[in-house]
Amino acid sequence: MEKEINKSVIYDGKIMQVTREEVELEDGQHAYREVVYHHGGVCILAVKNHQIIFVKQFRYPNRIQTIEIPAGKLEKDEDPKDCAFRELEEETNYRAKDMKFIMKVLPSPGYTSEWLYLYEAVDFHEVDDALAGDDDEFIDVLTLDIDDAYQKVLDGDIVDAKTVIAVMYAYQKYHS
Repeated sequence: MEKEINKSVIYDGKIMQVTREEVELEDGQHAYREVVYHHGGVCILAVKNHQIIFVKQFRYPNRIQTIEIPAGKLEKDEDPKDCAFRELEEETNYRAKDMKFIMKVLPSPGYTSEWLYLYEAVDFHEVDDALAGDDDEFIDVLTLDIDDAYQKVLDGDIVDAKTVIAVMYAYQKYHS
């Protein structure tokens, strides 16, 4: 177990805080950790008639278009299930009657505190009065058959980790 000795904030932004922390290691030595503190996020697996709903968008850090399941950032102290309802609607114009919790995962525990909460949308339908999405997001909604999505994971066409997990989960659920 590592013990915090000293912490300095490098950056304090809207969605994350970055720190440099001195820690004492188990053997008494000292080391430094750069940590990204993040409120976390949700991701939503929405399957209807063996089709998964995805969003396609440009991801600036990697300079690529990605195929992902709908997802979004948690506001400070927001309930993940409430966030899942909101994000599904904002990104896809689909509204769910319920959200079934599947699991929570650490996307990159080596440097961030972020947890991702994976939900499955239950009894969802398209709506005309959907919540407005973020002004700086340009998203295309698409659907893929579970088997086609699974093949895209294997072929390296779907590379987003949360989406890979969701597709593998869906594939296993619908093929067992």
